Amino acid sequence: MDIRVLRYFLAVAREGNISKAAEYLHITQPTLSRQLKELEEELGAELFIRGKRSISLTDEGMFLRKRAEEITSLMDKTEAEFHQLDEFISGDVYIGGGETLAMNILAEVMSEMNQEHPDVKFHLYSGNADDVIDRIDKGLIDFGVIIEPADIRKYETMRLAYTDKYGLIMRKDDPLAHNKYISIEELKKLPLLVAKRIVDSKYFPEILGIYPEDMNIKATFNLIYNATLLVEQGMGYALTIDHLINTLGNNSLCFIPIEPEISVNLSVIWKRFQFFSKASEEFLNRLKIKTKQFN
Repeated sequence: MDIRVLRYFLAVAREGNISKAAEYLHITQPTLSRQLKELEEELGAELFIRGKRSISLTDEGMFLRKRAEEITSLMDKTEAEFHQLDEFISGDVYIGGGETLAMNILAEVMSEMNQEHPDVKFHLYSGNADDVIDRIDKGLIDFGVIIEPADIRKYETMRLAYTDKYGLIMRKDDPLAHNKYISIEELKKLPLLVAKRIVDSKYFPEILGIYPEDMNIKATFNLIYNATLLVEQGMGYALTIDHLINTLGNNSLCFIPIEPEISVNLSVIWKRFQFFSKASEEFLNRLKIKTKQFN
């Protein structure tokens, strides 16, 4: 039994007239009459009482009408559900980034998606730029948040509407904690804890206005938390960007910016020609909207 013929049957039952039903279905009257006759022969029952001007259903026709409505309704529902599957967004999104307050922008997008698409799961990886880029190259993460400067020429990039500024993390009981700024000349004289990325980078001397060999580096670090433990022990001052460590309230540490101000931009990067899952593509589209005015 062809679903198309069942729809023809229902159209005739609804219109009560073969000519009107044929016009509604955009087929010829002889074609419709032939299809209905073949349906009756297939079922071995008369379905219509044919009059001069109208057509009505027999008892068998009434029974078929009920079943045909159920069948076509189920078919329509099934087709709609498959279309919904095409539009349904689920899956995993992998994001890597350094410690920066700019992650709040991504967190807003993640929160919005979580409310609208609860089956999407996010996986966050914290690391410096080199770690993040390595994971992007290996396909372990979809997106990376990079603190510039960095060599990101081979990636697709999107600048975030946020900048970070450099300064020193120090103890609040340190004499320099009362300063409004720390000058570059003062910086050169202080025992410093510096991110290894800064030490190894060819870009940072230009940004910071100072070369690693001109610094009194006591230790290097990857992520800032462990460096703050050394700061608390009085080993030195951690050169880093603002807002990574809570310096409010009873916290024993504070942040003093460098003068003149040294600000850096942040970008989201991903592989060129990357094939994204629907979840990752939706995340990227929402992030683009979030940062559109800035870009």
